[in-house]
Formats: sequence, structure tokens, C-alpha cells
Amino acid sequence: MIRLRTLGALTLILSILVPAGVGFGMKFRELLYLSADPDGAFAIMPVVSYLTTSVGFFFLFFYAAMHGMFSNIERPKYSFLDTERRLDADDEAAAFTEI
Repeated sequence: MIRLRTLGALTLILSILVPAGVGFGMKFRELLYLSADPDGAFAIMPVVSYLTTSVGFFFLFFYAAMHGMFSNIERPKYSFLDTERRLDADDEAAAFTEI
């Protein structure tokens, strides 16, 4: 079962990421050719800002993954529910003491 899942993930990666990478490379090459043209130089700044922002988000994602922030994604949900249960119990106890 695990091998089938791994094979499926690799197939999905190859069928999506490889064509996307090739397409990005072709568009980036066109951008470089366009930057040499004085009339097309206006298109460089937005692309550079998008790439810089994307690299920044990638590094933030990498930092979060390396520091285990995605290791237990269910914990906040249960922590929230436990806190809510405790606060409701405190509110009920306070309501009975006021009467």
C-alpha cells in the first residue's frame, strides 16, 4: 500500500511539476530576452518583486517545516476545544456562585 501511494505521488509530481518547471523556464528565458529590449524593460520590476516575494515565502515555509510547526497539525484543534470546555465550566461555576 505504501509503495502504491509513493508511486502515485511520484507520478503526480512528475506529471505536474516537470511541465510547470519547463513552462516557467521558457517564460523566464523570454523575460530575459525581453529585458534586453528597451521597450520591454518595464516588465522586469513586477517579475522581480514577485520572485523575491515567492522566495521569501519559500524560506518561511522551509523554516516552519524545519522547526516542526507542521508535525502535529491536529494539536491546536484539541487545545482550542479543551480551552473552550474549561472556560464554559468556569462560566457555569461563576453563574452558580452569583445566585
